[in-house]
Order: sequence, then structure tokens, then C-alpha cells
Amino acid sequence: MTLPTLPQWFLWALAAAIFAALTAIFAKLGLENVDSDFATFIRTVVILLALSAFLSYTGKWQNPAALSDKNWIFLVLSGLATGASWLAYFKALQLGNASQVAPVDKFSVVLTTLFAVIFLAERPSPREWLGIFLIGAGVLILALRR
Repeated sequence: MTLPTLPQWFLWALAAAIFAALTAIFAKLGLENVDSDFATFIRTVVILLALSAFLSYTGKWQNPAALSDKNWIFLVLSGLATGASWLAYFKALQLGNASQVAPVDKFSVVLTTLFAVIFLAERPSPREWLGIFLIGAGVLILALRR
């Protein structure tokens, strides 16, 4: 019996999920007696240094002047949204348990789908909507007090 071949996007998304899970655990351990906003700054500096090294090693630097206005606008907006997300995420981790914060953070899956339908004209299948609904229901179950 042969195993099904997984698409590359799925493998990269799975890697992202694994690293996101490690982010929550490492951050929770590193936030003790540290302001969450300052911890986010340290994380951002580490990411900047790591990505600079990666781009240099792989030769993937590009001329920023070659980017279109649209590229700049949406990449800057994405960066601002990422920064706000990280600040909120680290504050939530400082105040709550990683096992509670991380699943609620994944409500972004539901919101991303809704935004993709509204702004990108994407049309999830009924099966995909069921999965999105189940994620939303799971978040609600985790968020409600006992």
C-alpha cells in the first residue's frame, strides 16, 4: 500500500503549525518576570536577524524599489497586523495558560476564511465550511467558563 502524496503547501502549513506551537511553549517559559511588550520586541529582533541571515545564505534579497505601491501597502499593513497580533498574543500568554490561549488564537482560522470570502472572493466547499464551523465551536467551548 502506498501512502498518499501530500501537497507542498500542506507540508509547509504543518511546519508552520509545529513552529507556532513551539512559539507558545517557548514564549510562556520566557515571559516569567518580563513585560510582554518587551518580550515581543526581543522576539522581533531575533526574527529580523534570523531572516536576514536566511536571505543572505539563500541569495533571496530583492531590490525594495522594485516592489509596486500595492506590494508596499499590503506588506506594511500585514506587518502592522502581525505586530498587533504578537503584542496581544504575548499579553494573553502572560495572563493565561498556553493550552487556553493558543486554541483561542486559532480563531484566526475562522476569521481568515470569512475575510477571504469577503475580500478575496474565495468560495470554500461545504466540507471546508464544516471544518471552519467545528474550529469555531471548539474555540467557544474552550473560551466558556465551566
